[in-house]
Amino acid sequence: MPKRAKVVRMSVELPLWRALAAYRVLTMLYAVGLFATAYGSFPRPGIAVAYYGVLGVWTLATLPRVASAASCTRRFLAADLTIALTGILLTPVADSHQRIVEGGPTLPSIWTAGSVLAFAIKGGWRWAALASTAVAVANLIERGAPARDTVHNVILVWVASIAIGYVVEVARASERTLARALEIEAATRERERLARDIHDGVLQVLAMVKRRGSALGGEAAELGRLAGEQEVALRSLVSGGLVPVSRLPRDAAGGAVVRVVEGESRDGAPLDLRSLLAPHAGARVSLAEPGAPVPLPPAAAREVAAAVGAALDNVRQHAGSGAHAWILVEDEPDAVIVTVRDDGPGIPEGRLAQAESEGRLGAALSIRGRLRDLGGTAEWVSVPGQGTEVELTVPRDGTRTRGKAER
Repeated sequence: MPKRAKVVRMSVELPLWRALAAYRVLTMLYAVGLFATAYGSFPRPGIAVAYYGVLGVWTLATLPRVASAASCTRRFLAADLTIALTGILLTPVADSHQRIVEGGPTLPSIWTAGSVLAFAIKGGWRWAALASTAVAVANLIERGAPARDTVHNVILVWVASIAIGYVVEVARASERTLARALEIEAATRERERLARDIHDGVLQVLAMVKRRGSALGGEAAELGRLAGEQEVALRSLVSGGLVPVSRLPRDAAGGAVVRVVEGESRDGAPLDLRSLLAPHAGARVSLAEPGAPVPLPPAAAREVAAAVGAALDNVRQHAGSGAHAWILVEDEPDAVIVTVRDDGPGIPEGRLAQAESEGRLGAALSIRGRLRDLGGTAEWVSVPGQGTEVELTVPRDGTRTRGKAER
């Protein structure tokens, strides 16, 4: 069945831009409200009215500009800060000197902080320091002298904006690291899936050609030798490290876009695992299963059946053609357990790790990798001279089974 892709947008900045847009509107209304309550104290209220008209139109018209880092350009930031500084410097012209000396608010009031925060979110702490310094200078000019409350307000805006800018920079770096990790994880899973398919098909055929060619001799032996060389080369390719992956694309809001390929569609009805394991039964393979169906999601059922097939391939290859194998299916309330046991010579200690290092990935990918992707486990129990037992456990709820060490 076709696979489907899901696009996940990761952007730690998006909530900050939304909060900034709301802050600008609310503080604009707050500044207008402060002026309305003190209208009679202004010797030249017309100047304030004209400024608030410009401020209101600017704030509402530029809401799309503070929707994302892409739309918040340097030109907009410069114009926005200019409006804030102009309002601060117009305060002595519109308001009385007495109110200014007593600590009365500037015309833009706390709306100015929104302009500084836009610098912080867009460019980090350095841009925030530049904008907050300009606001500090304008406030000192407006007051005429560095009063205590003015200094406190200036330091508060300066420290807060720089801190927010620094946090934004750290969040961006963390976002890039997370996006990179997700991309590497997706590439690794895809490589392991391809490696399993190659192991189950091409590598098995090449190994068979090599063995048959060596047994027949003559020209067939040369063909077997070539097949053996190709098998070694392909195993090296399959077990090799990751190649560098491309950089993640970015969306319009500046967030990283990660394309996650999901598994097979789960819209279909569950499959009975017994029907997928039945073809493995034969003269030398015995199958013991419950009397009732063992339902699993289609993708999970096929992967378990493929892992069982890989385990039986290992029995035929390493235990010999005369070995017997037994498959036991257990249907537990929270998991399905499939055990594959043989009466072969067993696996010497450390042989699995050695095979994996040599690029022989039957156990590592075709069995353990499949179960790990399903949230399950694969365990090997082997005693030299007494055969090997492989226990495959798949949880029904898709979570990793606990209490079993994956070996």
